[in-house]
Order: sequence, then C-alpha cells, then structure tokens
Amino acid sequence: MSSLDRKATTLAPYALGAFRIVVGALFASHGAASLFGVFGGAPGTGGGVVPFGTWPSWWAAVIQLGCGLLVALGVLHRGAAVLASGSMAYAYFIVHQPDGLLPLQNQGEQAALFAWSFLLLAFTGPGALALGRALRRSPQLAAA
Repeated sequence: MSSLDRKATTLAPYALGAFRIVVGALFASHGAASLFGVFGGAPGTGGGVVPFGTWPSWWAAVIQLGCGLLVALGVLHRGAAVLASGSMAYAYFIVHQPDGLLPLQNQGEQAALFAWSFLLLAFTGPGALALGRALRRSPQLAAA
C-alpha cells in the first residue's frame, strides 16, 4: 500500500464526516428557507414561507430542517438519513419525474443527489466528528 493510500485511509472518516456535515447543512437550509423565509424564502413564494400544514410542502420542509440538522450533527443520523432519502425519492418521483424521465429533463438533480447522498450516509455511518458518537462515549451520560 502506498503512502498516499495509507493517508487516504487514515483521513477517510474525516472526509465522510465533512461530507455528512455539508450535506446535512445544505438540506437543513432548504427547510429553514421554506419554514422561516430565510435565504430567499421558499421557492415560488417570492421570499415567503410555505403555509403551515400544507401537504406536502410544509411537511417536506420540516423533514428537511429536522433531518438535515440531525445528519449534520451526527445524532440519530441513520434514521434521519433514511427519512431524508425517502422524502427526496418521493420528491423526485412525484414532483419531478412527471415532467421528464431524466433529472436533466425534469429539474430533479437536487432531489436525486440528496436521495442518494442520504442513502449512502445511512449505510456508511457518520464518519468522524459525529456528536452522537461523542455523547455515547461521555461518562456522565453512561451513568445516567
């Protein structure tokens, strides 16, 4: 094994952790935009928010914000990643695919990339820098 391979193997958990943090934060920002009107607001609202309880938009935004934060922090990330992946698969097949078969035809690239990214994270684990891992190792929490 070359020294580059050894270094890549050593750093892989940190790269995976960075990937998890970035993907989770990006996903959470979509939810925050739709729920709170930040970052330009919900798409198609001119900077506004999705009305409370609107199906499926408001519920999707709640999933985006909640699951995105959990994944980014590395807390309960597997369940959150599976839920996030499923919500993006739903978005792709129900919202985007009727406009065309392929993501480039139906503007579903983001949904497809998020769905596959979260599915990957559900299987690979959180990588390094996961808060959930640190909380499990905490002696104060183990005694409680």
